[in-house]
Amino acid sequence: MSSAITDGPLKALLLHLGYSSLYPPQEMALEQGILEGRSMLVTTPTASGKTLIAMMAILNAVEKGSKAIYLTPLRALASEKHNDLKVLEKLDLGRKIRVALATSDYDSSGKELAGADVIVLTNEKMDTLFRHNAEWLGEVGLFVSDEVHLIGDRERGPTLEMMLTKIRKHYSQSQVVALSATVVNSDEVAEWLDCELVESGWRPTKLVEGVYEYGSVRMNDGKKFRVESSGASSAVDLAIDSLDGGGQALIFAETRKRAASFAAKAAEGVHRRIDKATKELLTTVSAEIINKGDDTELTITLAQLVGKGVAFHHAGLGPSSRKIVEDSFKKGVIKLLAATPTLSAGVNLPARRVVIASVMRYDSDYGGSVPISVLEYKQLCGRAGRPKYDTSGEAIIVSESGMNAEELYDHYVLGTPEPLRSQLSNDSSVRFHLLSTISTVPGMKKPEIQELFAATLYACQYRSATVEFKVESALDYLKQEGLIKSKNDRYVATEFGRRTSLLYINPATAVAFRDALERVERVPGRHTLGFLHLITTSADFFPNLKLRKKDHDELGLLIENRGGELLYQISEYDCSRSFWALCQWIEETADKTLNDRMGIEPGDMHRMAEMGEWLAHSLYEVAKLLRREDLLPELYYLRTRIKYGVKEELLPLVALEGIGRVRARTLYAAGLTDASKIASAPQKELASIPKIGHTVAEKLKDQLKKKLGQQ
Repeated sequence: MSSAITDGPLKALLLHLGYSSLYPPQEMALEQGILEGRSMLVTTPTASGKTLIAMMAILNAVEKGSKAIYLTPLRALASEKHNDLKVLEKLDLGRKIRVALATSDYDSSGKELAGADVIVLTNEKMDTLFRHNAEWLGEVGLFVSDEVHLIGDRERGPTLEMMLTKIRKHYSQSQVVALSATVVNSDEVAEWLDCELVESGWRPTKLVEGVYEYGSVRMNDGKKFRVESSGASSAVDLAIDSLDGGGQALIFAETRKRAASFAAKAAEGVHRRIDKATKELLTTVSAEIINKGDDTELTITLAQLVGKGVAFHHAGLGPSSRKIVEDSFKKGVIKLLAATPTLSAGVNLPARRVVIASVMRYDSDYGGSVPISVLEYKQLCGRAGRPKYDTSGEAIIVSESGMNAEELYDHYVLGTPEPLRSQLSNDSSVRFHLLSTISTVPGMKKPEIQELFAATLYACQYRSATVEFKVESALDYLKQEGLIKSKNDRYVATEFGRRTSLLYINPATAVAFRDALERVERVPGRHTLGFLHLITTSADFFPNLKLRKKDHDELGLLIENRGGELLYQISEYDCSRSFWALCQWIEETADKTLNDRMGIEPGDMHRMAEMGEWLAHSLYEVAKLLRREDLLPELYYLRTRIKYGVKEELLPLVALEGIGRVRARTLYAAGLTDASKIASAPQKELASIPKIGHTVAEKLKDQLKKKLGQQ
């Protein structure tokens, strides 16, 4: 145990976590003043103890009476860190530490978080709290920013960069602890953040990297070995080879289809290697996936493979299936996992051997496949080696046909990751964050605005004239579209601009919504198809899946039959498969049908519904601003229909807690069409309805008893 740690809560924390001594990076953080409130950039490999460094800083801040915020790029990661930090609630500080989590509901000021001491947020949720001027932010003495290398990510980077810029400017007295596994230009980033640099290559398990070609593997520790070929797949052979002796393997595949294929090819080989007790556990996990999941072929296939000890993991899986797979792999029940690279930025799932099946990835901007960066490769490698089980981890690239193994070895294994570069150069990002700045601090002068953007990493890495031009251009756009106005050289947001900022939507989305709504005639009629098309063509909507050739006729017929609902004339060529999917979703089309007929996987439908609901809410708020009371009821109902995937007749039922689209439909079919009819129905009769049962029936009765008793 470090001499810097005396008796008290910090020592109690370390003992509770089972630490008898600290890792070298943790000792370095102590030596450089983590407990004296010094800001730090900590760049050390995966599993080298960065979370504990953050915990020490958090506990220190809370002891001194401040709040601490822990920031992550992804919801899944936020949930994992929230679970890690819950251990702080077990410590005795003379009072109970309260740890909270918030990752969604962007149109909220976060008042419910004011009573917490430690708050875990996604970067986007943090950004919304800035926009809402959450009063309790003044009590925050520590900001921890995890996975800070994502500043270089095209999608997430600009928000992370602007958030850190604002923290440094508006909360300059607060401690900032930034964490990352890989930052080559760490000196530059530390200087930008004005913080100490803790940099170490130490990791608890040794990482050995190599390349596979024609049955032979060459590792960078000088070791060479051969892998027996099964004739199925080189990546699968490499993964199965590492399972002997209790190991686990992780295959990174470039596509969802290939991830599922690897898992299928590995199933029998893995199943032969697992014991009876594990097989029984796998049977339970397989059943859980079926019970909690959907009825798609994808989920059924996953459940069958899990029964063999293997699984695949990608964004197309439903949330419950992904969570079950992650938990089972963490526990060592699933032995081999084939995943798309998105897993590398998510929850912590280490394996004894990581196999990179291909270094090629599809790039939408390029319009084709391109090699991954060295930085991304090193992030994938970081999953190799399980600290509690392995003394070393292996990461192996498969050399595909047409690829030179020697070149792969030189470029990736011996290569240096690319330096982090700001992604704030995108015009859309500048407009988005500039509107937020002016809305949050009304009356700013142009020099003050330029001063804020001059404090970004973008300004550090590019010419000041470039930054100034970007800001000027964004100011012109926002002013021209009526989102901001200026008076006496001071900028303020208009009512439209303020609402756009608080709704957390792209200014281009708000402008498109406003312009479309202004064209809608004030005559009775439905606009469902038109609203869905407007939502799915907005700058914020994701994922936007392209139509396939075979989809055109069916979608064309839908538009022809319901053309009166459109806001303006369109054809199927103006639509996406996502638009069609949402149209089907709110008509209660089953997950299996969406998957089989339209190629919409459960995870994609979940994200489309989530995004669609948020944008329907935003559309409602823009309509309110325009005083289009005639459109508000339909927009209000549409939002709920998108959230639950139901027809309008089920809206009273899905308003009840624990009732989703499937249970609502069975209740409706049984004649229980609203809350009053459910309340008057005998509990035994209620329990006999399919998908309801005794437990749900009892909860419904209790819920309605309280609800009706309050009225």
